[in-house]
Amino acid sequence: MRWRGDDNELGTQLRGWRDRISPASAGLPSHPRRRAPGLRREEVAQLAGLSGDYLVRLEQGRSRHPSVQVVQALARALRLDDEDRDRLYRLAGHLPPTSGRMDRHVTPSILRLVDRLGDTPVSVIDAAWETVMQNRASEAVFGDLSGETGRGRNRAWRTFMDVPGMGRMEPQTRTMVERDVVADLHAAMLRLPDDPDIASIVADLRRDSPRFAELWETTPARVRGAQRKTLEHPEVGWMTLDCDVLTVHGSDLQIVVFTAEPGTPDADALAMAVVVGLQELTPG
Repeated sequence: MRWRGDDNELGTQLRGWRDRISPASAGLPSHPRRRAPGLRREEVAQLAGLSGDYLVRLEQGRSRHPSVQVVQALARALRLDDEDRDRLYRLAGHLPPTSGRMDRHVTPSILRLVDRLGDTPVSVIDAAWETVMQNRASEAVFGDLSGETGRGRNRAWRTFMDVPGMGRMEPQTRTMVERDVVADLHAAMLRLPDDPDIASIVADLRRDSPRFAELWETTPARVRGAQRKTLEHPEVGWMTLDCDVLTVHGSDLQIVVFTAEPGTPDADALAMAVVVGLQELTPG
């Protein structure tokens, strides 16, 4: 179903939302000589993982129907509340999320929380185990997924299909993670039986991963909770980390936080992994 607006209402709204956000509120450095208080087009494009040229076309009305994935990324970059998020969906020609489908909207409060955690690796995933966003520390330790498309951004897919990443899991940890993924996806399907994205990732994994198919038949539904994981980082070696999962009330998002006990070799290894990874992520 398509929703019709004014000639270029989408572009007008995008410019208005961009102008009202300060660089500081978006986690960007603020320079005293900026001509406008809001964000530049290239800054919004960077935050949303889009090309600057595409954002120009959207604002000028030369492109009028961005995909749902682009709408989600723009809503996150522009830090829209639920009402403005739904307006963006309609202006882009899509129905807003309904109760029968996942709500992936990252609210401004979640973005502030992720920003404040700084050097602590944090990622946000949806009920289908798709990576919605990561902070820089998470990208540094576990790999930058911003350039990935399709299944490349899905943590369940990467786990069961052995997609190369930043290091490997100790065997006992891997077994635990595999079972938790399957149990959590079972729970997601029971909660959202009509969501096509959850059904799609489950169907693909049952078809392409014998290990997932085996566990799917024997693992009951259970929402995942806190875990302790032992991982090998390619630069700093083995470390055991606490993985806490924070469920966002009223949403289908989970905030995944990795920490280590202060003053331990694991904490030193995690801090070093963040430093080394950020150096590799920084151009030049």
